[in-house]
This record gives sequence, structure tokens and C-alpha cells, in this order.
Amino acid sequence: MPDTDLFVPLRIAILTVSDSRTLETDASGRYLADSLVAAGHVLAARQILTDHRWKIRAAVAAWIADDAIDGVITTGGTGFTGRDATPEAIEPLLDKPMPGFGEMFRALSWDEIGTSTLQSRTFAGLSNGTFIFCLPGSTSACRTAWEKIIAAQLDARTRPCNLASLRPRLLER
Repeated sequence: MPDTDLFVPLRIAILTVSDSRTLETDASGRYLADSLVAAGHVLAARQILTDHRWKIRAAVAAWIADDAIDGVITTGGTGFTGRDATPEAIEPLLDKPMPGFGEMFRALSWDEIGTSTLQSRTFAGLSNGTFIFCLPGSTSACRTAWEKIIAAQLDARTRPCNLASLRPRLLER
């Protein structure tokens, strides 16, 4: 078991799913990238893709297969419009879903957006020892998820437990 008094930097990839954003206009992806680096983690990759199920799945699958990447955070494509395809693209890749993440996110979002939170299909899980968090596209939603859930769970010093300290045991059989 690693020493939980020490910070362990993780390598995190960020994927923005959007038909209209560029690296220059992607406030949500920029917020997540800046926040994880400020917390001491490493931005392993950052990409923007259109709402295309198979391209999203391929990009995330490549990151999951890369032993140098510990986590993936996506933003966008979790709503109900016809083009929103992030859950359909990524959920089949999960070895273990993390239902508590989506439940907690929607509970926290209630205070910010009320009943509109029911439209969020945000979710998280584990695949090949890689944490995956799929967030809505709004910067406010990304801030809620990062500041109130993800940052603490990716910090090995968070007590009584955290996801980061589980990393050495994620692939055990």
C-alpha cells in the first residue's frame, strides 16, 4: 500500500466532445487541464473531437490501452440531443461502472441547476486500470465535478479513502 501522506501525480488525458469548439474556444477543456496541472497532476494528452460515437470510442480506447495514462476526463456529449453520444461511445469500454459518481454529481448539481440536472447523463468507471470521468460540456458542470468530487478522489492523501491509492490493485486478478 503506498504512503498516503504523499501526493502521487497522475497522468490524465482530456477529451472535449464538441461540434463547435476549438482549442482556443474550449473553456471547459482548458479549465480541466489547468485544474489538474495546478493540483500537481500531468496533462498526458488533450484532444477535441466531434460528436461521433466511433471516433470518441477510438480515442478513449487508445488512452485506456496506454499504460502511461492513469485517467481520462471527457467533457461534452452527455446530454439528450440527437448528436450527444459520449455515453454510448464509452460505456461499452468500461470494466466497472462507478454509479456513485453520476449520482453524486447530479445531487450536487441540484443546488446549481435544479431539476435540469436530470438531463445529465454524466458517468464514470474503470477500464484497464484507467479511471474515466465523463462530464457535461459546460464549464460550470466541469468545475462542480472537479472541485467537489474528482480532485479529492485523485489525491492519494484524501481520507478515509480515494481512487488514487487503489491504482496498484486495479488490475489484480
